[in-house]
Amino acid sequence: MTKLAQLKLYATRPHPCSYLDDQEATTVFIDPNATIDASLYSELSAYGFRRSGSHVYRPHCEQCQACIPIRVSADSFRPNRSQRRCLKLNADLVVSEHESIDNEECFSLYERYINERHSDGDMYPADKTQYRDFLTSEWGITRFLLFRDPQQSLQAVAVVDRLKNGLSAVYTFFDPDAEKRSLGRFAILYQLEQAKQQHLPYLYLGYWIRACTKMNYKTDYQPYQMLINQNWVSIDVSSVMKR
Repeated sequence: MTKLAQLKLYATRPHPCSYLDDQEATTVFIDPNATIDASLYSELSAYGFRRSGSHVYRPHCEQCQACIPIRVSADSFRPNRSQRRCLKLNADLVVSEHESIDNEECFSLYERYINERHSDGDMYPADKTQYRDFLTSEWGITRFLLFRDPQQSLQAVAVVDRLKNGLSAVYTFFDPDAEKRSLGRFAILYQLEQAKQQHLPYLYLGYWIRACTKMNYKTDYQPYQMLINQNWVSIDVSSVMKR
């Protein structure tokens, strides 16, 4: 038996869905006592699992299959006109890679972002324990990208996992006052370029939900694939938008 086959899975009780009103969600997660390494997590990602801190999970709702894993083909991606404008607008930013963001500067930016942009979410109010538990990883695959302007002011932080066949965009938080920069979009564009430079075929963007407007942006990066019936399928963009 492989490591994957030996893993124990647990399911939460049904709870209110964070994305769709009037829906209940059930989450399957990997045994917290299981030994997870970079290779195993890469394999789990190919089956649609994501992580929150050291917890690896996947939606498993009996009445709903709206959460669809999505990944972008990094080598084939070509930015559209709007994305090129975003790249040009942020050309002045300096990006550096770090192994930790356990410091006051990064937490302060995260706190502002959560409190001003997601005050209606379950991560509000931000606190340091939740910050560390949510964004850190124990497997040595996580890097933190810090985006600074010419005045050295921290504009954004992107949390990225390096898998065997791609990068996984875990989370991005940014200065809520820098709305014109479209920093969330720029962080994805930057990660796509990083995947291409590192000869990694995909950038994993988590789950896409057609009825959730907050996730519409994920289909702006083309070409992409969706995990349907445990097979990664290249999607015809026009057919998705007509559904």
